[in-house]
Amino acid sequence: MVLTLLTIIGLSLFEVVCSIDNAIVNAKVLRTVSAKAKKWFLTWGLFFAVFIVRGLLPWIIVWAVNPHLGPIGAFTASFSSDPAIAHSIEQSVPVLFMSGGVFLLLLFFSWLFLENENYCIRGEYFFYRKGFWFNSIASLILLFLTFITIKIDPNMTLGAAIGSTIFFITHGFRERAKSMEEGLATSSRSDFSKLLFLEILDTNFSIDGVLGAFAFTLSIPIILLGNGIGAVIVRQLTVGNIDRIKKYRYLENGAMYSIFFLGFFMVIESFGIPLPKFLPPIFTISAISFFLYKSIVRLKIEQSSKIV
Repeated sequence: MVLTLLTIIGLSLFEVVCSIDNAIVNAKVLRTVSAKAKKWFLTWGLFFAVFIVRGLLPWIIVWAVNPHLGPIGAFTASFSSDPAIAHSIEQSVPVLFMSGGVFLLLLFFSWLFLENENYCIRGEYFFYRKGFWFNSIASLILLFLTFITIKIDPNMTLGAAIGSTIFFITHGFRERAKSMEEGLATSSRSDFSKLLFLEILDTNFSIDGVLGAFAFTLSIPIILLGNGIGAVIVRQLTVGNIDRIKKYRYLENGAMYSIFFLGFFMVIESFGIPLPKFLPPIFTISAISFFLYKSIVRLKIEQSSKIV
């Protein structure tokens, strides 16, 4: 019971901090739509984000790594306590964890080398200045994992390729979304087109949370509950207090270091090395708490300097 509660808290926090960038974009675009559109975003849009996107994605992933179950079998497997089905899901862990782990590791390194602008730990600026290394790092990670896994289990090698493919597809979409963000927020396009853009963007960002969630647990109901709570909080922050959240500038750092640890754990477990189930939520909560503390200290220093 304690582990389940800890997992749900970890999943919710992870979903919230991973979605901060998404929430900031949403807030900018929502300022230009009508009150009716905002209400839709908080009702039907929330239903779509929680139950459709975060409900379907885990099911699709379970089906993709267990094609023999079929779509109906994968859906029932997500909520079944049948030992045979549970064993089938566990058999897919190597490819599932390898693909998810590679995706998360590449996501972390892309942030560290290409996107990190709020330096909080000594050495981060060095990596940011060496952004041209990112493609080399990504290639070396894939080469290393391919060399190791090809003799152990070719499915793990396929998992590494799948994880990198998902990363580069979603990364390309996010870069395009960033270029569209300002123009969309200031354009006279219809509310419908803006809300559609936000829902597509949310679907893209939700991949981080869903893949990372498998590091916490293989239980789809728990993933749905934890990610769902986080998605609800993010929607409320988007409409309400997103400017206040932006003041805590190192929260994204906490999200990205959580992503690194989760990706590392998933790769380790894909080799059949069991890790304690409490590690993912503990590391996630600790990383987010640490960077929240650093953010509060930085905010107090800035406020003190303004008073002086």
